[in-house]
Amino acid sequence: MAGFINNLLILLLLFQNICLGFRSPLSVFKRYKDTSRSLSSECLGSDQTVISFGLSDFALDIRMPAVTPKQSDTYLCMSVPLPVDDEAYVVDFKPHASMDTVHHMLLFGCNEPSSTENYWDCDEGTCKDKSNILYAWARNAPPTRLPKGVGFRVGGETANRYFVLQVHYGDVSAFKDKHKDCSGVTLHLTHQKQPLIAGMYLMMSVNTVIPPGKKVIDADIACHYKRSPMHLFAYRVHTHRLGKVVSGYRVRNGQWTLIGRQSPQLPQAFYPVKYPVDISYDDILAARCVFSGEGRTTETHIGGTANDEMCNFYIMYYMEAKHAVSYMTCTQNANPEMFRNIPQEANIPISVKSDVLKMMHGHHEETKDSDATSLLQQDKKEEILDDDFHIAEAVEWPGLDLKLGQVSGLALDPENNLVVFHRGDHVWDVNSFDSKFVYQQRGLGPIEQNTIIVLNPSNAKLLHSTGKSLFYLPHGLSVDKNGNYWVTDVALHQVFKLGANEKEPLLILGVALQPGSDKNHFCQPTDVAVDPITGSIYVSDGYCNSRIIQFSPNGLYVMQWGEETSLGRSRPGQFHIPHSLALIPDLSQLCVADRENGRIQCFKLETGEFTREIKHKAFGRELFAVSYVPGGLLFAVNGMPYPGEAESVQGFVMNFSTGEIIDTFIPLRKSFEMPHDIIASEDRTVFVGDVHAKTVWKFASAEKMEHRSVKKAGIEVQETKESEPIVEARLKNKPKSTDSLKNMDKQHLVQQASTTGASFVLITTLLVIPVVVLLAILVFIRWRKTTVYGADGEHKPDSSSRRILGRLRGKGSSGINLGNFFANHKGYSRKGFDRLSTEGSDQEKDEDDGTDSEEECSASPLPPAPSSS
Repeated sequence: MAGFINNLLILLLLFQNICLGFRSPLSVFKRYKDTSRSLSSECLGSDQTVISFGLSDFALDIRMPAVTPKQSDTYLCMSVPLPVDDEAYVVDFKPHASMDTVHHMLLFGCNEPSSTENYWDCDEGTCKDKSNILYAWARNAPPTRLPKGVGFRVGGETANRYFVLQVHYGDVSAFKDKHKDCSGVTLHLTHQKQPLIAGMYLMMSVNTVIPPGKKVIDADIACHYKRSPMHLFAYRVHTHRLGKVVSGYRVRNGQWTLIGRQSPQLPQAFYPVKYPVDISYDDILAARCVFSGEGRTTETHIGGTANDEMCNFYIMYYMEAKHAVSYMTCTQNANPEMFRNIPQEANIPISVKSDVLKMMHGHHEETKDSDATSLLQQDKKEEILDDDFHIAEAVEWPGLDLKLGQVSGLALDPENNLVVFHRGDHVWDVNSFDSKFVYQQRGLGPIEQNTIIVLNPSNAKLLHSTGKSLFYLPHGLSVDKNGNYWVTDVALHQVFKLGANEKEPLLILGVALQPGSDKNHFCQPTDVAVDPITGSIYVSDGYCNSRIIQFSPNGLYVMQWGEETSLGRSRPGQFHIPHSLALIPDLSQLCVADRENGRIQCFKLETGEFTREIKHKAFGRELFAVSYVPGGLLFAVNGMPYPGEAESVQGFVMNFSTGEIIDTFIPLRKSFEMPHDIIASEDRTVFVGDVHAKTVWKFASAEKMEHRSVKKAGIEVQETKESEPIVEARLKNKPKSTDSLKNMDKQHLVQQASTTGASFVLITTLLVIPVVVLLAILVFIRWRKTTVYGADGEHKPDSSSRRILGRLRGKGSSGINLGNFFANHKGYSRKGFDRLSTEGSDQEKDEDDGTDSEEECSASPLPPAPSSS
């Protein structure tokens, strides 16, 4: 026994030493924060420069410290030390700047900045030692993503202990109001070793001269590559106003392979290399910039001001860690003769629309309603969306038959499984809350069923379930990149973070059962979204507040925006039930389904600044939910129309760039009653949850599915790889008006009723058979009566005849009552004749009583509930 105790004590001592020897990044962050400068709160939502994502990951915010440049073409620099001593890896960049104020930004890595001041004029230099370019931004470019397993190595023995941010302020007329600027970039860093190390290869012309009035002038750059193999994954072009097109190539054995080609007048982001390109020893890297001197009266030289020009082609690459080189440059033209064989595409300017040019060069007032950040993938989006695109229901998806409560939220986890949030045996009705939004049914206790279920998206097989005895009235749901569930409960007035395999919440925001409107309380919060880059948490709050609140990844309040809708026309940033959230990470935007205002509003993530509104007559008065798919598709569902209004309840597919409706869809099995949430995946599979119908529908992009024709019961259907017959819900594309939408709906219904001759024959046969059977029964009865009683017999029919006629006659009536006859048969529903049930705060408006609650109650009409705004 004594030996056992001694061994146990030794183990405890070892464990203690390990814990003391392990340096938590949080302690390092605290030390860094105590010694760092404080940033102005005028243009930053938070003074947290470093935010922890856990033991290995953290974010570093690098911002200008509230500066006001006094003259145009000012270059300002500032430095931030790496907050850890160990080696780390930069795996993501998120810019915070607008071309309204900033011409471009460069981020350098070095060991000793040129100054120790908070910021300085970059004419003094950026770094005293060798500097490496890690990142570049211009023209409202969106964030840059690195491939998995790739990172820029910083700290440790590799130097780069400081980051230096250089910001070029081109035209300072935007600073007439003397406001402060905090432009910059947020880095996502990790201590986890990356097997592949990223680097930057800069190709730059230094001696190009553009004559005035010259229509075409080329600037060529070429270098022989003399290092270990590297793999290219992104490129960026940069010129000023005279640049028309920039192209980069690998030349191997006389063969030109395109790395990337783009107009420098579009957002100057790092575009992905379309096809994998590797560079080997003795390959040639070549680039060409095409300029035009038209409109200039003097020569234009390469230089640092907005009236000068630049010709830069940036390449992001990765190499094996043991051979990694972080930065390389090419500023010469090693073989001018070879450019005679450059592909002709390099000489063809990429046209840019005039309104885009105006936006790119500062004339924003003429295009203020469009968002320049959406231009990055505009060409790709239009190529995708101009196809014959339509959504169809997967009619044999068995998820429609699941036994669920009121379905309030849907999401997709990292494995693309469907996650459903439902209310079990609880409902939201007019008795749920008092006039002060305090929950009145606590005596029911929490829901005893698992409220979160995970389903296979192909066959609806149950994979996992959780959430028992935690919630009273579930509402919003999202899943972060790590697979954690984020949910809201309108009865508890709280937001929860749940691990997929954890029974207890990992994080709780809000105070249980206490509604409020300060930093620590919610009032019936509706939805939650988590930024996959920064981990920031966004909550839409809610039925009785009209705001969006941002929290740090650890749940600390950062900022909020929004206000209650005023009388008359709703203005930007005003809400009447912000009901659903959709993150657009590649454009750093958050879109909100502003339910009772029947519109979508979008805002900048970092500032809450309003960017755009999407509103269509086809939405009607209510828009319940919105979902975004990378590549430019926006999905939404609306609510039931008010009495006397014609807009139908349906789903919408929109081009995010233009806001245009390109398709609408409805289910063919059952009908939408109150679609409450929608989620879509990148392959355009769409799920819709209905809080009234207590079900989930699945839709798919018909033209994207491989299918084959099969014949079932004489009716031709299309079948996918997953053996799910796809029936078109719509055949239209890009409707020009809401009237045409309705007309095409009618045409589709007509087309469905008359598809093929075989279908017509089948339907006719099915209709004739009951009539023939009925006639045969009547003939049999007549024959039986004549046979038994004679032609003049007036006796009552026998029992067998009475049984048959009894099925056809209503009780106490001599007429035939087909309604009662069919009502006796299994599967018959009187729906359409009986009065529809009403629902509560998440509800459509009832035709008679106009109540605003979300549950199902079949009682008599109720008086109007108090406004939930």
